[in-house]
Amino acid sequence: MEQQPDCSFFVRTFIAKKPNSHFLMIRLNKVSLRLGKEGGTSSVQFDLPSFEVVAGEAVALTGPSGCGKSTLLNLVAGLRRTDIGEVTVAGVDLATLRPAQLDKHRGAHCGMVFQTFHLLAPFTAIENVSIGLRFGSRKRSNVFKQATEVLHRVGLGDRLHSRPDQLSVGERQRVAIARAIAGGASILLADEPTGSLDPDTGKEIFELLCKVAEEDGRTLLMVTHDLSLASKLPRSFDCSGLVQSGMKATAPGGPPK
Repeated sequence: MEQQPDCSFFVRTFIAKKPNSHFLMIRLNKVSLRLGKEGGTSSVQFDLPSFEVVAGEAVALTGPSGCGKSTLLNLVAGLRRTDIGEVTVAGVDLATLRPAQLDKHRGAHCGMVFQTFHLLAPFTAIENVSIGLRFGSRKRSNVFKQATEVLHRVGLGDRLHSRPDQLSVGERQRVAIARAIAGGASILLADEPTGSLDPDTGKEIFELLCKVAEEDGRTLLMVTHDLSLASKLPRSFDCSGLVQSGMKATAPGGPPK
């Protein structure tokens, strides 16, 4: 098996190194979003006065379940629209974009990593990454070559042709990271990327994300319940209090994380 890259050095330097740009990669201003059913019997309100992240910065999003961490990520990705307020990502006010433009903007600027991987079961590691490239924001050539390169980078050079059910959970998350970085996205949005992993594997995945962000100068937002991991990033943002519930009922599909 290909040796996994040692990322601990990059975690240490990532903690010490400050972003080298004052460009605001992410800015949310006076954002308000109504979640749940219309009417007074089932309302959940997300309110965020201000949130800013400069290019190359790494931020841990912390707080209890249901406090709005994932909602914040989804607003940045354009997967949710705000009712009131401004969400600016990579210099673009997302409210000005039509749905197709929003999809294109997300593909160009946001690489997403989820707790449950979201890999396509019938396809191999290299196919999963290649499919992500094909659906990216720009026409791409040599997608298999690019997929091969990023899979080698995350330590899966010997697992290119393995399907998800032939991979360990840690290897599946590495495929997901490869898919997220393959298109050159300037922002990595990681939603509980270590939540389904054992502590040792979780530490490896955390260190890999830090390594990639540090090497490439990417902006990193990471949702985590693990305060020991959050403390290793230069900045934490506590999402507690962003969500206020009206009655007992919550939004369809459960409360925001």
